Amino acid sequence: MSKQLCKRLVRLILRLKQSLGQKHRELITASIVAICILILRSMGLLQSLELGVLDQFFRLRPNEQPDNRITIVVIDESYLRKVGWPIPDRIIAQLLQKLSEQKPRAIGLDIYRDLEVPSNDSAENSGKQKLLDVYKSTPNLIGIELLANEKNNNFKNKNVGVRPPKGLNTEQVGFNNVLFDPDGKIRRSLLYWHVNNKLHESFALKLALLYLKSKGITPKKAVSNSEYLQLGKSVFPRFQANDGAYVGADDRGYQILSNFPKPGCKNSSSGKLCGYRQVTMSDVLANKVDKNLISDRIVLIGSTAPSLQDFAFIPQSSRLMGAAEPITGIELQAYFISELISAAIEGRPLLKTWPQLWESLWIFTWSYLGAVMTWQVRSKSQSMFSILLSYLALILSAYLAFLTGWWIPIIPSLLTFGISAIWMIFHVAHIQEELKRSKEFLQQVINTIADPIFVKNKQHQWIVLNEAYCRLIGRPNTVLIEKSDYDFFPAHEADVFRQQDELVFRTQQPKENEEEFTDAAGKIHLIATKRSLHKDAAGNFFLVGIIRDITQRKEKEYELIRTAKRKEDHLRYLADHDPLTGLSNRKFFAEQLHESLVWAQENNLSLGLLFVDLDGFKQVNDTFGHEIGDRLLVTIAQRLNNSLRGSDTVSRLGGDEFTVILRSLPNEQVAAKVAEKILGCITEPIVLDEYTTKISASIGISIYPLNGQSTEALIKQADTAMYRAKHLGKNRYEFA
Repeated sequence: MSKQLCKRLVRLILRLKQSLGQKHRELITASIVAICILILRSMGLLQSLELGVLDQFFRLRPNEQPDNRITIVVIDESYLRKVGWPIPDRIIAQLLQKLSEQKPRAIGLDIYRDLEVPSNDSAENSGKQKLLDVYKSTPNLIGIELLANEKNNNFKNKNVGVRPPKGLNTEQVGFNNVLFDPDGKIRRSLLYWHVNNKLHESFALKLALLYLKSKGITPKKAVSNSEYLQLGKSVFPRFQANDGAYVGADDRGYQILSNFPKPGCKNSSSGKLCGYRQVTMSDVLANKVDKNLISDRIVLIGSTAPSLQDFAFIPQSSRLMGAAEPITGIELQAYFISELISAAIEGRPLLKTWPQLWESLWIFTWSYLGAVMTWQVRSKSQSMFSILLSYLALILSAYLAFLTGWWIPIIPSLLTFGISAIWMIFHVAHIQEELKRSKEFLQQVINTIADPIFVKNKQHQWIVLNEAYCRLIGRPNTVLIEKSDYDFFPAHEADVFRQQDELVFRTQQPKENEEEFTDAAGKIHLIATKRSLHKDAAGNFFLVGIIRDITQRKEKEYELIRTAKRKEDHLRYLADHDPLTGLSNRKFFAEQLHESLVWAQENNLSLGLLFVDLDGFKQVNDTFGHEIGDRLLVTIAQRLNNSLRGSDTVSRLGGDEFTVILRSLPNEQVAAKVAEKILGCITEPIVLDEYTTKISASIGISIYPLNGQSTEALIKQADTAMYRAKHLGKNRYEFA
């Protein structure tokens, strides 16, 4: 993809942004930024930065336990001055023989020896012959070669290479073609390579397989992918040309991304050592090396002499400050071997990458997060703090993923997040400037309106208030601006305002609602608020509310309602009660008897009904007049009320006839006692003005369910019993 293509894509997305408007601004911004960064990444412009971050992750990783499976026999500068270079065959043979006697698991000879090195020995017992004999007697010896073919970029001449040591069979030789990245570092390892239709294994892989063979671990095809190698507990994913930060890298052969170990330091008799245990060649020849440092280990033989210039840079060579520190070639092989063995035996994580689609989604996600976060925060200072915090979160998440063996893009993610955030910061600044202008214009307009008006943003803060609103609230504009309802009103009132605001924001439809609020003086106002949603030129939504104070109107309405209710209650009272005595009338009695009977039936209870008829009332009425008669009835009604329980009901059916409903009647004796009590209170003398009179009553009693199952039956039985009481002498009660 080219820069011209990037420009075209940006123009296309800008047109899409204009067509969609402001609704999807975060998504569109994130898409533009992510696409441009992905294009730059595909052009390789971010490769060096990503590789640099990867190197720092290697350096920051915690130390691992020193690998005691590997010992390096070093050929140092002082020994080279003594014996010269190349080292004679006789000395190499002697070294291999002494090492073999200590029974190492494998021996790796990291010295190119495709030519004979003459010595002063006789022809029969020459150094060459000794070396050949040692080669044959040491099957666990691996020599090294440098392959050459028509695609080998390590040499100008396509036929240049270094053949393996003569005398070693093909099973005892591994190649040493290392892969250099553009910055000169080694971050990959070659396991296999086809040259001239022949499969070759690397020097490090050969030695690792010799070590693993004794543990029953051999190379297999991975179950998950038959093209991948599986050793023990680990599958070794094959490097592809565009994995991770690489862009069009050379992926010949079977390469892997090397997750180089970081060996910790350990104490020894000679001091503190870091990395792999090293002994000198001279000490081995002089039998000064502890057998435990050789036995059952992989022993690597190679040079650390600066004069041979066999050095390499790996990720851990990097420094934030100062020059990088290289490692020797023999140490590089130790790193490779340690990684292979640890992965196979212990399941140590290998360095893997996501598929390109996942990496693109990861980069886009951070671009979107940058846009959304800045748009939501709005404040410039808070946005910068959030960006820094998000950067730390991104770096930390990438580092934690690296510790588990995943190499995920960090530089593109940092760039997309930061650019999207900065883009939105400027966009927010533009919107806020437009909002400021809109507020100033709106303030001038609404101050001319007599009704209280407020304007709120999506955070429910007042941004514009007219003078009428401030007067209604009882607080100045400067105190209210950028505050919310919860800062000045009781919680229950503020909750109502917030619900109504949210409803308008959600539906984008105008709403009118009656509410109440308490002003600064503590006075409660009843208001009608009409809310509507509006959008300014910059796409900002805000809510406009217009208020009418309806306190006086509501008070008048409430007074009218109360008056009407009082009249209704009075009419209902008149409809259900006797106007003379205040007792319930015949209609109310019938309703109460029906309800009481239903309740008694449902709860399996007894019910008593008493018919009370005054004896001699007509004579009193005729003798003293109707007024005295009415006063007598009122007195009798009061005495009946006072002699009964609150759960019982006394009614006047008309004239001098009364009824009593006894609810929850335990037995007939209770009804008899009530009747006796009624007779007692009625027969007491009654003083009316200068007249004193005495009157009695006849009472008929019917019991549910004994005397009937319906109201009609109970009434008929009680009435009949009352007439029988009259015929039997009056001033008494009779049961049905």
